[in-house]
Amino acid sequence: MEFAHTASLGGGVIGASWTALFLASGRSVAVYDPAPTAEKQVRGYIETAWPAMAELGLTANGDPDAVTFHASAPEAVRGAAFIQESVPERLPVKHALFGEIEREMDKDAILASSASGLTLGQMQSGWKDPSRIILGHPFNPPHLIPLVEVMGNDRTADGIVEAAERFYESTGKTTIRVNKEIAGHVANRLQAAVWREAISLVMQGVASVEDVDKAMWAGPGLRWAAMGPTMLFNLGAGEGGLAAFCDHFAETFNGWWDDLGQVHLNEDVAQTLITGVQDEAQGQTPAELSAKRDALITAMQKATAGLR
Repeated sequence: MEFAHTASLGGGVIGASWTALFLASGRSVAVYDPAPTAEKQVRGYIETAWPAMAELGLTANGDPDAVTFHASAPEAVRGAAFIQESVPERLPVKHALFGEIEREMDKDAILASSASGLTLGQMQSGWKDPSRIILGHPFNPPHLIPLVEVMGNDRTADGIVEAAERFYESTGKTTIRVNKEIAGHVANRLQAAVWREAISLVMQGVASVEDVDKAMWAGPGLRWAAMGPTMLFNLGAGEGGLAAFCDHFAETFNGWWDDLGQVHLNEDVAQTLITGVQDEAQGQTPAELSAKRDALITAMQKATAGLR
């Protein structure tokens, strides 16, 4: 197996989810997180995540006990062929970690960062030789959501990005290539744009938080789970395809785009959203809502398996 031994740096929600997925794929994982409760939390996450991954057929070769916990990051990365870094998204924290582990990494090891906001160029400045660090940004939770955004640049060694894509795909992931550095990468910018308009609709009094959320999951969210927006609009005009769609709806969309809201997440806006989501939750705890989310994602993944 390629990349048979891996390391996971950071034991929070993202790091624990990656750890569970790598174990499910039949690999061993060395985990580092300085928190005293990290081992208990990561083991608990693996135990919770395992049934859903089994239901998706991801655990056939996996062993949930093939995980070790280490007191230092250098100790965790020794001998690891692929390292997933998921420490807090603060550049000084990441640079300090990179400075600790660079000398200890195997010369052929690849390190992928889960960073969602920091750019690859910003992170590369924490390395003496940045040729083997790439972006490997997941969507939460990584053990269930297939997407990984992968990026290298002109400072990345030949073949590293392709090798990382092979690794992720061997764990059941779907990769996209980010060709140009931009804050938020691709998927986060898409969801930021949608959320901005969702907030604007709420603040204008057009609909409640719950009904805007409902409009998404009961409407375009279902279609977007099948295909992306451009392909769907291509299908929306029948035989004429996207050319006919653009010809027919150009004025309509240009008018909507000109009218989209400009909002900022200030204290008043945040409080409106918090109150709205509390009403929507109807007393359910975050743990209960997360379990419901994961069950829905698992069911959707099962239903669409083999159709793409």
